[in-house]
Amino acid sequence: MNALLRNLVSATAFAVITSFSTGGAFGQNAKVVGEKPTFDDLPSPEFSGGKQKSFKPKEWLEIETKIKVSMSPEPNSKTCERLTVKWFIAVKNPEKSGSMLLLTKDIEHVNVPLEEEVYCSVYLSPASLKRLTGSEKGGKSAVEAVGFEILINGVKVAEETTKFRPGWWNAASEKISRSDSVPLLNKTETPFGNMWWDRYAETSDSRSGR
Repeated sequence: MNALLRNLVSATAFAVITSFSTGGAFGQNAKVVGEKPTFDDLPSPEFSGGKQKSFKPKEWLEIETKIKVSMSPEPNSKTCERLTVKWFIAVKNPEKSGSMLLLTKDIEHVNVPLEEEVYCSVYLSPASLKRLTGSEKGGKSAVEAVGFEILINGVKVAEETTKFRPGWWNAASEKISRSDSVPLLNKTETPFGNMWWDRYAETSDSRSGR
């Protein structure tokens, strides 16, 4: 195990699915089951139509998790009006060997269907990956750990991580520092915005075209 992360968290890795439940408005209880996040390199998509221009697709890093939301009693709409996914991505610091940068982003999802498996995702652009790695390929190699928390009505209802104990992102350490040097993006801020639409939970900015 990376000695750096040993200073932050226990060596115990968590492979279990986590779920919590919380009371909501009108006596309604909400429960979310979230799976361990996964990440993969994806080439920029190519679309046909209009005037074509030549370019060499670069790689994005996609990070996603599968969730299922339940509510009791179940509303007539059979949807969760809003939930927030707080993402925490630890990447190697290209400027200082042996240290990490903590990238964060809160993404609000709306009208999430109940009792249905849907995905939530976050992305790093090719330009961000090159800044972190010095290469246009192999963005996954820059990632040390990925975690998330899910909130409904401001209350945490689920959390998970790729390794180590959930909550490592809150651990105090001189070896990891929050950074906005490269932005995490939601799906609508990427070329994948209109792809695989029904796979993903809708985001609150989807209707604005962002």
